[in-house]
Formats: sequence, C-alpha cells, structure tokens
Amino acid sequence: MRLTRLAIGAVLAGALVVSGCAQTRDLFNFGDQGPQETAQAENRIALVGFDQEVVPEEGLKGATFYLPDPVSVDQWALPGANPEQSPPHSDAAKALDIAWKRGFGSSRGRNAHVMAPPVAVNGKIYVMDGHATVSALDARSGAQVWKADLRGKLKRDTVAYGGGLAIAEGKLIVVSGYRFVSQLDAETGVVLWRTQTEQPIHAAPTISGGRIFAVAVDNTLLTFDFATGKEGWTYQALTESARILAASSPAVSGDTVVAAFGSGELIALRAANGNDLWSESLSRASRTNALSEIRDIAGRPVIYQGEVVAVSHSGVLSSTDLRTGTTRWTLPVTGITTPWVAGDVVYVVDRAGKLYCLARETGLAYWVTDLGQGREEAGFFSGFGGSSKKKKAKVRPVWSSPILASGRLLLASNKGEMVAVNARTGEIERSQSLGGSVTVGAIALGETAYFVTDEAKLIAVR
Repeated sequence: MRLTRLAIGAVLAGALVVSGCAQTRDLFNFGDQGPQETAQAENRIALVGFDQEVVPEEGLKGATFYLPDPVSVDQWALPGANPEQSPPHSDAAKALDIAWKRGFGSSRGRNAHVMAPPVAVNGKIYVMDGHATVSALDARSGAQVWKADLRGKLKRDTVAYGGGLAIAEGKLIVVSGYRFVSQLDAETGVVLWRTQTEQPIHAAPTISGGRIFAVAVDNTLLTFDFATGKEGWTYQALTESARILAASSPAVSGDTVVAAFGSGELIALRAANGNDLWSESLSRASRTNALSEIRDIAGRPVIYQGEVVAVSHSGVLSSTDLRTGTTRWTLPVTGITTPWVAGDVVYVVDRAGKLYCLARETGLAYWVTDLGQGREEAGFFSGFGGSSKKKKAKVRPVWSSPILASGRLLLASNKGEMVAVNARTGEIERSQSLGGSVTVGAIALGETAYFVTDEAKLIAVR
C-alpha cells in the first residue's frame, strides 16, 4: 500500500490516514468507500443547524457559571487521569514558567510519530517515543530513572505508529502499533508479561476493574486480564477504509465502558461481558467538505456526572445520557481532540482552532475564542486523488486538547506555541513558545503541567 501525505489546511498537523501497522492508505479511497453510517437525527436535539456557526448566546454573555476549585493532583495514572477520562481542575502551572526540557527518544518523522500522552504516579512521569521505547523520568528534574525498548525482533517491527500508557497497582501497561500489550514494573521497567495482538493499537489503554481496554486499528475493542495479559471479550465496530492516525481511549464508569471508533460510532457496553447497551453515530455528510466522510472520534469520550461528551471529525459534538443513550444535545463542531468537562461547562477546541465554552446542560455557548485568528500562515495543499498540483491556502495551527489548570485553559499547537486562556472569559492571558510542535494534550502533577512535543521532548511548566 502507498503512503500519501495530504496536508489539507491544518488537519492533524500532518498526521496520516492509516490502515494497518506500518502501512498507510490514501486519504480518499474512491474505489471503496466502506460502510456508510447515517446519523440518527431523530434522536438528536439540534440547538444549532448543521449549516450554521456556533456563536455565543446573547443571554449568556457575561454570565457566571460554576467551576470546581483547583486541587493538587498527586497522580495522573491514565491518559485522561481516571477511567471516566474526566480530570480534575488542577492547581498547576500558576507562573507558566518553563522549568526544564528533556528528550526521551526518537523524534517525529516518516517512521516515528510521538502519540502517547504521558502518565504520572509516585513522582515519576512515564513517556513513550515513536518507536515503542518507554522511559520513566523524575517529575522534579526530568532525570531518567529507567528506559525500555519494547520493539520486537521481527522484520515487520521496523515501522509502526502509536500506542500509549496506563498505570495501576504499581504496574505500567503499554500498548503499541507494533501489535502488543505489555505489563512492566513501574519502578524498574522489568517486563512482567507480553501479549501479541493481531492488529496495531494506536491509542492509550484504559484500566478498570481488573481489565485493560484498548481499541485496535481495525475498530475492535479489545480487553485483557490485568494480572495475566490473557485476552478477554472483544467488540467489533464498523470498519473504515480511511481514517485518522490518532485514535481514542475508552472511558469507563462502574460496569459501563464507552468506546469511540473510526467509524464515528460511540458505543456503550457492559464492562464485564461486552454486551452492548446503546450506540450513537457522530457523523454527518457535507456536500461541500469531503473530509466529513472521515468520521473518526479521535479524542477520548468523557464521562461526567452521568453524561458522555464526545466530538467527531465529521462535525458532531454531542452530550449523551450514560444510562439510557438518549442524546441531550448536539452541535456542529468538528474536532480531533478530547473535550474538557468541569462544573457547569464543556470546553472543546475545533479543527480550525476555535475554543468553545458551552453550558453543560444545554450546549449553548458562553463564549467562543478563535485561537487561529492572526496565526494563519501561507501554505499549500495537494490536489485530491493524489494530484501533484499544489494549491495555495491559509494554514491555521492545530491545537492540543485543553487542560484546566489554575483557572486557565492551557493548550499548545503544532507551531510550538502554548496559550493560557481565562476559563471564565475566554481571554488569552498569555502566550509562550515551547520550542517544539505539540499535538498531544498536557497532564498535571502537583504544581507542574507537562507537555510532550512531537520531537520526543518532555517540557515541565510550573
């Protein structure tokens, strides 16, 4: 299969559309469009028509809303801090000063893509580079504690993308595009068990109730026994012929696991046995935007106080009742990141760089801040169908998922800029260069926020 780079605007900061471990496909496969899903419009309450723009509600301008007070976070064990993928408001990065930068492995390139969010427990930050080398770094200084190269020895294990980390009970779980799930001792890096998988895994796992949950590249939700690595039940969603390189980690609340897939499906299942509870399709077709046919939910679904919030590349942001699967509201927002839900509001950044603050109950907008305004750069994109003809375009930065810290939303871009946005007003309070492209969302531990760059550097911001 062929590798095709298609830089359209600022989609995914040069991320690839992939199918398989070390191989990629064209962004548009005109010969085989794959299965087609139709959004369940009759189950949605559309506050804004899908041909309209989400703008601040007149009645909410200047209105106050509840946000939880910031707290000191002593561990960030999963990609979204906890099984619900709903991190707390952290008391971190007050001064927004860069404390240190540390490299930890292979940087971004044709054969290396740093995609794993860091995780942290017991004063250590765990990171993975583009070639499945995992490192434990001291959270205060960035000094290396241990390092482990987990690539296999087979010929096919020369190129792969993605994967991620999660920690529970002093054990580090690693999944990878190199087709494996492994458990390491978090203190020493010693491999305790390793299970091969048929398909690559591009997103970080989630650990809950003695099980490991991870989504493979073929849209299969895999489960493994945490203690032994033995494979448990699986769930096969619709497959896609073209999709985004990034992928999503499942969210778990009690005995319900919610998984998002490249097909645009949001599925709730029984965590114990995989029995399906409800499903929702976050997809819509657009006659003016062929990219809407890529329906990936690349960001993690978030479970918060009995509701599930998720956004798709196809242009649907939704809030769904966790118990019944009833859609509370939907909005025409196109996103590739994870929403942040806190108190009375939902924060989400779209593909164009607009940051939204929305009422959690209704979906109405308190404010919208355009992070891309004034940051456009001249660029080119390739013609459709692999055409060599180049077209001029205004390219906007692509922003990471937001993190709520000390009353501000922190985001970083593929242009290496970090911004701090007032969480109540949407005002950009500060901008700072990180010195490297960032597409992975930050985490917080104690007084520090940690950013991972595409060049495999960990940056501590205090």
